[in-house]
Amino acid sequence: MTHQNHTRTTAVPGTSGEPARPWMPRQEWVRTQPRTLIASCGLFLDQRRRMLMLRYSPTEPGGGTWWLPGGMLDHGEDPQSAVRREMYEETGIELTSAPTLIGYDHRADVGGTGPVVDFFWYGGVISGPVRLSPEHDRHAFIGLDDLPNTSLTAHAHTLTALHRAATTGTVVCLREGFPHRA
Repeated sequence: MTHQNHTRTTAVPGTSGEPARPWMPRQEWVRTQPRTLIASCGLFLDQRRRMLMLRYSPTEPGGGTWWLPGGMLDHGEDPQSAVRREMYEETGIELTSAPTLIGYDHRADVGGTGPVVDFFWYGGVISGPVRLSPEHDRHAFIGLDDLPNTSLTAHAHTLTALHRAATTGTVVCLREGFPHRA
């Protein structure tokens, strides 16, 4: 028997006399599901527990603002591999050990693109030269006390929560950048 790719009806399990529900082939059903972009960002500290931040070049979206190294996943890439790749592409620093998950943030709509889930990873204390990609024009190690005076791509409270998670070995769940309790 050949599988037909058409809608058919099936009885609802556990009911009798209930109207039948339409059945949809999986491939078609997948196309009806919401699309979410996924990004990975890394939090890296110096010896004074300040965060490595990169400033976007004036020609980039968000030009002149600061944020953590990171970016969108490539097709088929997992979030941990993505942060390792992004760190190397944006700073020239190759991570020698696997970063640790410290949080995630669900944002319902980012610039009209729809939902985005950001994974955040702690990559430890780093030192050494930073080689910036053309996407960024400066780097700095920025402490929590300096965040209010820094033009950020997102929110200071997000970075504060992530810094706390990195330095305490915990994981923070964020919603729109704010800590969220399940």
